[in-house]
Amino acid sequence: MTNSEAEDRFGLRAAVAVRRAHLPARVITAVLMAAALHAAMGWPAMWLWAGVYIAVQMGDTWIGPRLLARPMDSAAAAANVAIILFMPSALVFGAVGVALWSNAGVYGPALGVSVIAGAMTNVIALSRGSRIAFAASAVPYGLFLLAMPLSDLGRVSSPLLTTMLIATGLIMLNIIGAWITTEDARRAEDRAKAEADQRRAEAEAAVEAKSAYIAAISHELRTPISAILAGAAELERSGEASARAPARLIAHAGQMMRALLDDLLDLSKIEVGRMEVEAIPFDLRATVNNALKMWRPQAREKGLRMRVEGARALPARVVGDPTRLNQVLNNLLSNAIKFTANGAVTVRIASAPAPGGWAVSLCVADTGPGMTPEKVARLFMPFEQLEAGAARKHGGSGLGLAISRELARLMGGDLTAVSAPGEGAAFTLELNLPAAEVAAPAAAPESVEARVLVVDDHAVNRQALTLVLAPLGITPVTISSAEEGLELLALERFDVVLMDVYMPDMDGRDATRLLRSRPGPNQFVPVIAITASATERDWEACRAAGMTGHVAKPIEPAQLYAALEEALAATPTREAEAA
Repeated sequence: MTNSEAEDRFGLRAAVAVRRAHLPARVITAVLMAAALHAAMGWPAMWLWAGVYIAVQMGDTWIGPRLLARPMDSAAAAANVAIILFMPSALVFGAVGVALWSNAGVYGPALGVSVIAGAMTNVIALSRGSRIAFAASAVPYGLFLLAMPLSDLGRVSSPLLTTMLIATGLIMLNIIGAWITTEDARRAEDRAKAEADQRRAEAEAAVEAKSAYIAAISHELRTPISAILAGAAELERSGEASARAPARLIAHAGQMMRALLDDLLDLSKIEVGRMEVEAIPFDLRATVNNALKMWRPQAREKGLRMRVEGARALPARVVGDPTRLNQVLNNLLSNAIKFTANGAVTVRIASAPAPGGWAVSLCVADTGPGMTPEKVARLFMPFEQLEAGAARKHGGSGLGLAISRELARLMGGDLTAVSAPGEGAAFTLELNLPAAEVAAPAAAPESVEARVLVVDDHAVNRQALTLVLAPLGITPVTISSAEEGLELLALERFDVVLMDVYMPDMDGRDATRLLRSRPGPNQFVPVIAITASATERDWEACRAAGMTGHVAKPIEPAQLYAALEEALAATPTREAEAA
């Protein structure tokens, strides 16, 4: 057994640490007692006592670590250390009680017993977790309590002496009982805390494992989804008129698949506390109007009226997260249209000035079948489908409302629902949005002259990126592994590299580190990470590896165009820095 294990077994290290933490309080107590007894009893010698007591405390603090460093593999060795560390302090402090008993007149015995009983009570706190430390500290006080009545053996009657001894014994028994009770409570608390820590660690590990699994599945699913969306967009752009309608259908199916995948990823990020919202200037009117435009055709197809009330009062310039706001609005409008067979979907908009901005309320009300209070209470629970067969009939994962409420709260607001059977449902999103000027939207480049290298182990991804880059007039060079990419980058000059992050053998981050560390024609070329795990933590790791931008899968052409424009605009500056 090592010395540290012995200390843990006997609890001496913890006892010494507690005494060290209480050292200032003990020093102040000694000074105050000396001052009080000097003033009340006329005992100037109390200052000498205080000096001795403080010197003993300082000595304990100095010698404690040195004694604990010695071999201590038995109870006898631990007891010897405890006697040296704790008994002198008790002997010096207990001497005050004896002095009061003998020299403070008629009230002396009561004062002496009170001082020693208080000191023994303090020992309970100072000896927590160590039976040996408690014994070494409490034994001197117990002896003082027994000796003080016996010192009056010839001066008091036998009945009085017996009473005093019984009282002393009761005091000692109560102190010992209090320490045992305290220790039992401490051990129970430690066990409960350890069990709670273990359960929390297991729960966190389970959530992390689930998140890792979802991230891995996401990476695999985003590859075919990217291909579906890119192929559909290219077919609709350049195909024959008869192929455009099927292309739009394929694109719609791909978007539905991406929406389901995004819901799973959003829920995973919310569960582990990694979901973040932006705070950027945006056009609130345009965001709401775009969401309404997207869902009007679906409403018309079902024969539903879509009405908007109070749109004129909506502020235009605010600060917030337009993407997440659009996600919540789309979910509310989708549900309202999905579950309403006839009648109307009404969007009621209200806003009022608030400190620094606007208090905005967006209510989506429908004339659907409504819900009972029990169903309303389950609305925002993940994976809940209120009716059997709802997923088969209407689609969806049962995550939309749960995620929407969490997003609303992350944006500083809330999402609530009101419904009754036969009276439809109304979902109200309330937000406080700071006012701001709207930044001019960045225009996508019409045509770009640049040599682009695509490094991706998956042929579908390489083809999808080629299709997305085609409208810019770019025909990229494609490579299937990081090793091959580094070999080509050492020979030929490129303007931008699109690097997949997760590849076998060598991933994109390791490849970028090697590229940055080796002199060559592309040492400082912009490298844009193409990643399915588009979390802030993932992007920080990419940036630390030397990557200059990132685009999430499935590839959104507008995002890729913006990343390319930013990378190409920064290229001359990088070359100047390299020179």
